[in-house]
Amino acid sequence: MPTPLRTELDPEVEDVIDEIEAAGVPEWSAMSVESARRIEDEVFSGGDPPEVEFVRDLEIPGPETAIPIRVYRGSNPATGDPAPVLVYYHGGGWVLGTLDSIDGVCRRLARRGECVVVSVDYRLAPEHPFPAAVDDAVASLRWVAENADAFGGDSERLAVGGTSAGGNLAAVTALRGSAASDAGRDLPEVAPQFLLYPITDYAFDTDSYAENGDGPLLTETDMRWFWDRYLRSEVDGANPYASPLRAPDLSGLPPATVVTCGFDPLRDEGVAYAERLDAAGVAVRHDHYPDQPHGFLSTSESVSAADEALDDIGEELRSL
Repeated sequence: MPTPLRTELDPEVEDVIDEIEAAGVPEWSAMSVESARRIEDEVFSGGDPPEVEFVRDLEIPGPETAIPIRVYRGSNPATGDPAPVLVYYHGGGWVLGTLDSIDGVCRRLARRGECVVVSVDYRLAPEHPFPAAVDDAVASLRWVAENADAFGGDSERLAVGGTSAGGNLAAVTALRGSAASDAGRDLPEVAPQFLLYPITDYAFDTDSYAENGDGPLLTETDMRWFWDRYLRSEVDGANPYASPLRAPDLSGLPPATVVTCGFDPLRDEGVAYAERLDAAGVAVRHDHYPDQPHGFLSTSESVSAADEALDDIGEELRSL
């Protein structure tokens, strides 16, 4: 358990929160799904994202429908060997999020990691409830492993990652790949997994929910709203592919980097997952930011701590 779990809120991120609140953005749970999607895209898209060597929008075969992806290459492969590949799943509670709203983060990771980033626009709930997003996440990883060389990537150096619900999908994809079952037997090996303030458990009884249930940027009411739209019934919440913290065995999983934040309702379930991975013999790097809220990596243009955190992740990607 990191110490301290929470300090004073970073003044730089506090300014960003004040700007969002001044713009009159309601809680996600106070809006219709359509409005919440539009507002999320407006708030987190745009800015001045860095240039990368290569960007391409594609559609790939999915279990039921085509899956849109966006491929970023941070450097020209003609100058060296094929680059590591990060398959990345955006956040948004499995209900919100687009390729555009995570574009800035993906560009920065591609540049700083000198790697290829494949951003996946998986199917969203409530139109496509659990396990549709998981199936798309797994199918995307399989496709990237088979086609990485087409965009200068190295299929032998694959990683998965994501923020929030995307961190959940990254964890679950790694879990599926390690399972001794038909579901995971044909999945490529990945190392590592980047779980960035991930959702890991369908539960609301942690200290971090008590401390941070009113936000900022994410509330307990929001999380209940997201889960209610993602799960077909409460029974799904006990499924390890929805709640990876409930998996009976985490041994054999790829190395993990877990990022948690002090002002995040999800803090304690992220901490618990890092601790369970460690107890299962999985190599874990746990970076805790006691003065940051949920979603802070999307504020890297304004918040030094977020910018430095992306630098750290980029360094790990370069070392693959």
